[in-house]
Amino acid sequence: MRRLARLPLAFALAAAAPAGAADINDYPTAARADYVFGCMKANGDTRQALEQCSCSIDIIASILPYDRYVAAETVASMDQQVGQIGSLFRNSRIAKDALENLRRAQAEAQVRCF
Repeated sequence: MRRLARLPLAFALAAAAPAGAADINDYPTAARADYVFGCMKANGDTRQALEQCSCSIDIIASILPYDRYVAAETVASMDQQVGQIGSLFRNSRIAKDALENLRRAQAEAQVRCF
């Protein structure tokens, strides 16, 4: 009888686990796949590159929430622009901080995965 009384608690805990995982792992599959695809192209399109690049995006995702990753990637692409638009991104403290956080996450991923 005691065993049956514990089942609702076990089911409640099991149901809560995916929600917690979703909060931590909020990167859409397409974003992860896009990162891995680009990373593999840069690293030789091998099975080893697939494993290292998959590891890399997992590390980045564990450090940066998805919205901050998107913001940093936007800054990184706009940073390459010449003229006034690029200058706004290069000289903004918020943009610099976002890019710095992305670079730190990438460096951590590099150390742990490659």
